[in-house]
Amino acid sequence: MTRPVVVITETEELDPAPGLRLLTDAGFDARFVGSRDPDAIAAAAHDADALIVGYARVDAALLDRLPNVRMIATMSAGHDMVDTMEAGRRGLWVANLPDAATEDVAVHALAQALALVRRLPRADAVVRGGGWSNDFAEMPRRASELTLGLVGYGRIARTLARISAPLFGRVLAHDPNATDRADGVEIAGLDTVIAQADILSLHVPSTPRTRGMVDASLLARMRPGSLLVNVSRGDLVDTGALLAALDSGLLGGAALDVFPVEPPAADDPSRRHPRLLLSPHSAFLSDASLRAYVTGPARNVIAWWTTGRPDTPVVGPDEAAAPAPRTQGAPA
Repeated sequence: MTRPVVVITETEELDPAPGLRLLTDAGFDARFVGSRDPDAIAAAAHDADALIVGYARVDAALLDRLPNVRMIATMSAGHDMVDTMEAGRRGLWVANLPDAATEDVAVHALAQALALVRRLPRADAVVRGGGWSNDFAEMPRRASELTLGLVGYGRIARTLARISAPLFGRVLAHDPNATDRADGVEIAGLDTVIAQADILSLHVPSTPRTRGMVDASLLARMRPGSLLVNVSRGDLVDTGALLAALDSGLLGGAALDVFPVEPPAADDPSRRHPRLLLSPHSAFLSDASLRAYVTGPARNVIAWWTTGRPDTPVVGPDEAAAPAPRTQGAPA
C-alpha cells in the first residue's frame, strides 16, 4: 500500500535526521525540503498528508497547493508561522511543541535577569578595561529586595516563577487566561505588574494585540531604573522606544534574546548599546531541546496518523476530518 507522506520544510540549524528516521521507522515516506520557499515546499509536498514546519510561512496560498495535507506540526511552542484560522477553516490539525525547551527558556530568562541585576556585563567590561570594583558607577541590587513581573503566565513563565521565587522578594504575574497560580506568585492586572516590577519579563505570543505592546507609553509606566527581559517574540518590543528609555535612564537595562528582524542588521544600534545584554535567539538551545525539536513534531504526526489526534494540538477539526485510527499503531 502507498505509504503516508510527511514533509519537513526546514530545520534551520537543527539536524533533521532523527525526525526523518523516526517517521521512516513508523512507516512514512518522509521528505526534507531544506527551504522556506513556498515553491520548493509545494513541489516536495504536493502529495503530502502532513507537514512539519520550522519558520516557513503556511498560509492559504500555500495550502491551496497542498490539497492532501490534513496535519501541520510546528517545531516550536510558537505557531504564528501557520495561519491557524485558515487551517481551522479547512478542517486541519495544527500541533505545536509546548514543552520542548520550557526549562531552557525559563533558565535563560532567569540568567539574563540576574546578569542585569548583578551588573555582570558592566563588571566584565570594567575588568577587561583594566579597572576594578571602585570603577562601578552603579551598584548591583539585592535580588531578594526586588519584584519580578511576568507578562504572560504560560508554561515558561510558570517555570520561571518556580525557579525564581526563592531568589526574588516578590513575583507578580499578569495573564487574563490564568485560572490558577504557582505558590508565592501574585496574579495582578497588567498596569500593576508594569508599575511594581523591578524586572519585567515577557512571555506572550506574537498576536495583533501584543505586537509592539512594549512601547513608549508602557515603558513610561515602569519603575525608574527597572529592567526588561524578552525571550518571547521580538516584535513585542518597539526597539526605538526601548533604546530611548535606556538612553534617558528610565530603564536601567534590558536583555533581548529575540529581535524584530533576525539577525539584526550589522549597523543596528541595538548591537552596540551598553545597557543591552543580547543573545542570538538562543534561549531554547540545549542538547536535550535540539533532539526534542526534531523528534517531537514527528511524534505528533505519528500520533495523529495512528490515533486520529496529535499529542499537543492547538487547532483541531471536526472528528470527521481526522483520519481513522490505525489499529496496528503505525501507518498502513
